[in-house]
Amino acid sequence: MLKDLLKTAFLSLVASQLSLVASAPAPQPTAPGIPSASTAQSELESLVVEEQGSQDGYSRDKFPHWISQGSGCDTRDVVLKRDGTNVVQDDSCAASSGNWKSPYDGATWTDASDLDIDHVVPLSNAWKSGASEWTTDDRESFANDLTHPQLLAVTDNVNSAKGDKGPEEWKPPLESFYCTYAEMWVKVKSVYNLTITSNEKAALGDMLDTC
Repeated sequence: MLKDLLKTAFLSLVASQLSLVASAPAPQPTAPGIPSASTAQSELESLVVEEQGSQDGYSRDKFPHWISQGSGCDTRDVVLKRDGTNVVQDDSCAASSGNWKSPYDGATWTDASDLDIDHVVPLSNAWKSGASEWTTDDRESFANDLTHPQLLAVTDNVNSAKGDKGPEEWKPPLESFYCTYAEMWVKVKSVYNLTITSNEKAALGDMLDTC
């Protein structure tokens, strides 16, 4: 009896902690160009809806990254500096120390090796949504875009779990980040004239409804 009660109490505590994580306030990302919810909703309605194209011919190598951004820094270095606090870079521009809070899951890190730079709209998704027709230079610009909300420093295993999934298959662990994530996704697809599927559009609409 006591063992059962303790087990029930433990499971209740775990469920409570998971609920707190999911509903915790999301860290505010520092990526540029995040639109308002109303603007994102308008842009979402303007995107072309069609089935995804073929994966044939896709390779991450066709989206060259991380490229030099000057002063010995590459794109990853720049995003780590932008998205962290008290970031110290060594002579090669690599982050040797700092503090980062992943907006996807709220986890905090002090070692840059625990972070990936996520392409909000994954490269594979972009390929199947129109980027297969781009030039290599166009794909390089997309994969290293520091002007629009396409790159974020996030927990590495969370990024691995996302993979190349769209919002119809994967959402950030923090429900409080759904709104911002959808705003960012829509902006990137709008800027680059990429298509969306009907399921993708529905998922983005649901996420924008949380704003």
